[in-house]
Amino acid sequence: MRPSAPASLRRVLTAAAIVVAVLAGGCGRSAVRASEKEFLADQVMVFDEDGQDTAGEEHVNSNREGAAGGRGTGGGGCGCN
Repeated sequence: MRPSAPASLRRVLTAAAIVVAVLAGGCGRSAVRASEKEFLADQVMVFDEDGQDTAGEEHVNSNREGAAGGRGTGGGGCGCN
């Protein structure tokens, strides 16, 4: 004898909800130790090769086009030498 459609649907939805809850509960559980951060900060993972050069280009673009923002680099001062 087959179970009725609502009971079967309820079982499938309950099983799917349990699977989703287990998968969501396992996300982001591992913290990165300080000794492992050196591998995540590898030079290969940097978008721009030279941050100072990119900042200079963006400074010129912001003055020419009137558009600025969204990026930064190491260093200090206003850069208006």
